[in-house]
Amino acid sequence: MKRIVVVTLVAAAVALVLRSAPTHAEGQFLANTLLPPMPVPADNPQTDAKIRLGRQLYFDKRLSVDNTISCASCHAPPTGWANPHATDTGVRGQVGGRNSGTVINSGYMQFQFWDGRAPTLEAQAVGPIANPIEMGETLDNAVKKLNDIPGYLEQFHVVFGSAATADGIGKAIAAFERSIVSGPSPYDRYLMGDREALTPAARRGMELFKGKARCTPCHSGPLFSDQSFHNLGVGQNGDKPDIGREQVTKDARDRGKFKTPTLRNIAQTPPYLHTGTEKTLLDVVEFYDQGGIANDNLDRMMLPLALTQGEKEDLVAFLEALTGPVTDVPYPALPPNADGSPAPDPASVDVKPDVPSVGGAQ
Repeated sequence: MKRIVVVTLVAAAVALVLRSAPTHAEGQFLANTLLPPMPVPADNPQTDAKIRLGRQLYFDKRLSVDNTISCASCHAPPTGWANPHATDTGVRGQVGGRNSGTVINSGYMQFQFWDGRAPTLEAQAVGPIANPIEMGETLDNAVKKLNDIPGYLEQFHVVFGSAATADGIGKAIAAFERSIVSGPSPYDRYLMGDREALTPAARRGMELFKGKARCTPCHSGPLFSDQSFHNLGVGQNGDKPDIGREQVTKDARDRGKFKTPTLRNIAQTPPYLHTGTEKTLLDVVEFYDQGGIANDNLDRMMLPLALTQGEKEDLVAFLEALTGPVTDVPYPALPPNADGSPAPDPASVDVKPDVPSVGGAQ
């Protein structure tokens, strides 16, 4: 009788383990596989007219308080849809405290901004407009400005059936941003069977990425991100450390944690980390090799890696092989002002990286 009970208990335990183990489909998300179709929220379907409107808004500086800053000022197409400076420069020459992440593939991310304070791309799209350091405008005044421009008023009626609203602005810009995706990278072509797509160095780097370098616990899934937050110690040794995710959750266990960024097209978006302090991918690998920066909340996976110089260079070669083509987006023609005067030039970007930082957040 006892033997029957033991066997039954063991069988039940095995069944429980099997049920809790990831299915094949779930395992595909954890593996660094091809990108799936872009997820689109049911209340904001993609349409050509909405994407065109969002593209105009993305490049229009009139959404800022002084008509000098647009979304593209900090997320510029020529620099990987990101900012080539360590941190952003907003209205009146104010400099923020975090590096701008790339817009490429941002529609796949479950959380927006480094601290994850925006739960959707729509919420992210309007955040910088009202940020006093970035665009410095109120959403109410941004809406009024757009409704005073006949070309925009007409387009909002076509796309949303109403005049411009803050909700419509966010949905249009988000729809445009969801159209900015990377195509097949050398790594993707390798997965699809082209064994010559990766160089020998990149193949060695791929094995390091999955093995000795311990990258996959955080940089997992098709996006090479676990969609979570980790403390690497970056900036935690300063006089006024950025508390990161804790600012959102109010949980001290989240102190110093920041979102795991995608690694797709990472070679196009230096500098790196939320502080923009690492200038090259090799610098980032060196940082990880040292085990991050010690602090009370350092992620337990941040340990010295003891990589050789050759291994570091191979790892960089693999990271560079994650770069896929991104559709070229020309600067749009913007509707003129109500008095017929032209809109600010969407192609001009005036950044002042030497202005002292006054804080702010991305």
